[in-house]
Amino acid sequence: MSHRIVFLDRDTIAPHINVRRPDFPHDWEVHDRTRPDQVADRLKGATIAIVNKAPVRAETLDALDDLQMIAVAATGTDIVDIDACAKRGIVVSNIRGYAINTVPEHAFALILSLRRSIGAYRRDVAAGEWLKADQFCFFTHPIEDLRGKQLGILGEGVLGSSVAAIGENGFGMKPVFLDHAFVSDADRETKAFMPLDELLATSDVLTVHCPLTPETHHLLDIDAFRRMKPTALIVNTARGAVIKEDDLATAIEEGLIAGAGIDVLAAEPPPDDHPYIKLLERPNFILTPHVAWASTEAMQTLADQLIDNIENFVAGNPSNVVSGG
Repeated sequence: MSHRIVFLDRDTIAPHINVRRPDFPHDWEVHDRTRPDQVADRLKGATIAIVNKAPVRAETLDALDDLQMIAVAATGTDIVDIDACAKRGIVVSNIRGYAINTVPEHAFALILSLRRSIGAYRRDVAAGEWLKADQFCFFTHPIEDLRGKQLGILGEGVLGSSVAAIGENGFGMKPVFLDHAFVSDADRETKAFMPLDELLATSDVLTVHCPLTPETHHLLDIDAFRRMKPTALIVNTARGAVIKEDDLATAIEEGLIAGAGIDVLAAEPPPDDHPYIKLLERPNFILTPHVAWASTEAMQTLADQLIDNIENFVAGNPSNVVSGG
């Protein structure tokens, strides 16, 4: 049979990335972006849907009798009703392992920029402060080494573990993970864990690499920030709502922590009145637009795996299948 494949949001992958056509007979329809109210209409008659941010909910699936597979062009699948798909026999596949280099590298770019006050000094130089200095350098912002510092990590999965390896092997940091009820025996044998209160109180850098769940939602709130060192940094390249965003803004403004590097928000893009917007001129706050995942190498790996998943499904050997809860 010839499949009809509809890609709902091609703009979520950079235009220079090659998304190859699958190697089997098919019709191929691509949309740059798709609003939630357009999803059902655009997927009418489709046998395979490619989605990234366009939501596919149960009520939408009711109108899509031909749909056999949803290929998610990302790791997170919260935009798809997995249980509803399972009831209808629709296979859902996602992308795995593509960001093992790009996200940890971005996390350390934020950590290094904040810890060494790179952005702050760049602003001073651009403002002419070096031209006015009486000597070869000036000391308007603190600089600290990473060696010997505790690297607190929320999430001991592939990305958290990669961050730990970079911190320990590259910078001589001491990685410690958040303890929780689902830590595997194998991880306990090879990694150091601490309960949340102790991790907050002792970490010099706290970086987020855990999924957003009811247990992690707003895990880092004003009470958590008050338990942290005033010299500590927070970095989040995982899910925005792990941090209570109003509370982080308060913590930065009141000096409860030394700074934060953020790549993800609870709602993206942010509204004009988002609490982080008022922090953008502060030298100890960095906001990047959800691009930690977006190195050229990572996006090409994602695109290749996306089509691999589709080809494997059509060949009768589906890969990276996401199960319902």
